[in-house]
Parts: sequence; structure tokens; C-alpha cells
Amino acid sequence: MDAEAAKYIGAGLATLGMIGSAVGVGNIFGQFLSGALRNPSAAAGQVGNLFVGAALAEALGILAFVLGVLMIFG
Repeated sequence: MDAEAAKYIGAGLATLGMIGSAVGVGNIFGQFLSGALRNPSAAAGQVGNLFVGAALAEALGILAFVLGVLMIFG
């Protein structure tokens, strides 16, 4: 295998974290909506936790993308 091909394969595998991030954010919002429908009075107190969790999951996805780009161009 050529070293250039191995670099592209490694970068592609590194960016798979973006898929996990998308699944995680969908799971976070889905579980929030499920809980909010069960107990609507408690939903307002959990909105901050919802956005913090979504932001952390997205940050990991962005980190995976940056690592993949650095592997290609670095």
C-alpha cells in the first residue's frame, strides 16, 4: 500500500467521529423530548443541560474533523 493512500484511509477513519457526534446529538434531543412529554413542568429546568450536552457532543465531532484535516494536510 502506498503511503499516500494510507494517509487518506487514516484521515477517513479519523472523521468517523463526526458520525458518532451526529448520532449523539440526535439521541440527546430525542431523550429530552421524550422526558419533556412525560413531565412538562421539569423540562424548563433541563434546557441548559440539553444545550451543554449538545455543545460537548458537537465539539467532539468538530475535533474529529480537524484531526482528519490535519492528517491529510499535515
